[in-house]
Amino acid sequence: MGTISFARGVPAPECLPVEELADCARAAIERDGRTILSYGSSGGYAPLREWIAERHRVEPARVLVTNGSLQGFVFLAQHFFAAGRGGRVLVEAPTYDRPLKILAALGAEVDALPVDEDGLEPDALAAALDAGTKPSFLYTIPTFQNPSGRTLSLERRRRLVELAREADLLVLEDDPYGLVRYEGEPLPSLFELDGGERVAYSSSFSKTIAPGTRVGYFVLPAPLEADLEALAVSTYITPALVSQATVHEFLARGNFEPNLERVRRLLGARRDAMLAALEREVPDDADWGRPDGGYFVWLDLPGEASVADLLPRAEAAGVTFVAGTDFYPRARGGASSARLAFSFVSLGEIDEGVKRLAELLRDGAAAGTTGTEAALRAGRSRG
Repeated sequence: MGTISFARGVPAPECLPVEELADCARAAIERDGRTILSYGSSGGYAPLREWIAERHRVEPARVLVTNGSLQGFVFLAQHFFAAGRGGRVLVEAPTYDRPLKILAALGAEVDALPVDEDGLEPDALAAALDAGTKPSFLYTIPTFQNPSGRTLSLERRRRLVELAREADLLVLEDDPYGLVRYEGEPLPSLFELDGGERVAYSSSFSKTIAPGTRVGYFVLPAPLEADLEALAVSTYITPALVSQATVHEFLARGNFEPNLERVRRLLGARRDAMLAALEREVPDDADWGRPDGGYFVWLDLPGEASVADLLPRAEAAGVTFVAGTDFYPRARGGASSARLAFSFVSLGEIDEGVKRLAELLRDGAAAGTTGTEAALRAGRSRG
C-alpha cells in the first residue's frame, strides 16, 4: 500500500454516478444543444436556476449559478474588496483555507472568531461587531464545517441571525456538506431562519453529484444579485452551460435523492471506520471530533506534539493530511491540530493510515519523554 492521503476532501470514485451523468449529458445536448453549446445567461442555465429557486423558495432572479461555489465567493469578495478598497471580514477559526487565500490576495482585513464543539461562539461575534469598523460580511460554514466537521447548534444559529439583524450584517452561509448527513436530524439553515434578507446561501453539487461538473450556486439577497452577475459577465461571459444542463437533467429524472442516499451510505461507512480506527489506535491524550456528516475529522494531537514536526514524518511513513495551521489567517492557530479527510480513501486505507499516524504519535511521545529525562539528568550534573 503506497501513500495514503487524508488530505483529499473529495468524494471516492465509487460515489460518482458516471454512467447516469454520461446519459444525462447526451440527452441535454440532444434536446437543448443550440442553447447550451452557445453563449447564454451569465446567471446560469434557466431550468436549473428555477429548480434551485423552488428548492429554496425564492425567485429565480436571486439564484446565481457559477463554475463551482468558490467562484461565487470570489465574486462576492471582489464586490467588497476589489480595487484596493480594503475592508473587514469575519471568519471562523479554523475555516476553509481557500477563502482565506482569496481574501488575503484582495487585501481584506480578516478577523478570526473562535469556535468550540457547538460551532461559532456568539459572544465572540457580538464582541467583534462592537469593535472596529463594520465588517463587510461574516463567512461561516455552519454544518459539518471544513475543516473541523463541527455543526453550529440550533440555539447559536438563532442567536447568530439575531446578531446579524441587529447589526445589519451580511452573512455568507457556505453549505456544501449539509445534505451529506450520516446521523441525527437536520437543522434549519441560517438562510431559512433569517428569511433570506441578510443571509446569502452558497452550495454546490460537488458533494452530492460530482465535483467535476463544477456547478455551484448562490442564493442572494436581491440587491446583490445584479452586481455579482455583472462580475460573472466580466469574468467569463457565460458559465459552463453544458455542465449545468447535465446536472439539471440528472435532477429532473429524479436521480438526486437516490444518489444522495448512496453517497451517504458509502461515506458514512468511511466516517465510521475513521472514528473506530482513531478510538482503537490513537493515544488517549489525543482528541478528535465526531461529526454527524461531511468529509472531515479534526484531530488535536496529544501532549505538546507539533503538526509541523508530525507532517514530514508522516509523509515519509506514507500517510499525509493537512496541517491545522492552514486553516487560520496568517497561520495563527492549529499548531497541534490536523484535518483528516475520510471521503476519498478506502476502508482498508483508513485503518492502515490511522495506524501509521498513531505509531508516529507514540514514537514522538516516547522521544519527548526521553529528551525531557535527558535534560533533567544534564541539569542535575551541571548543578
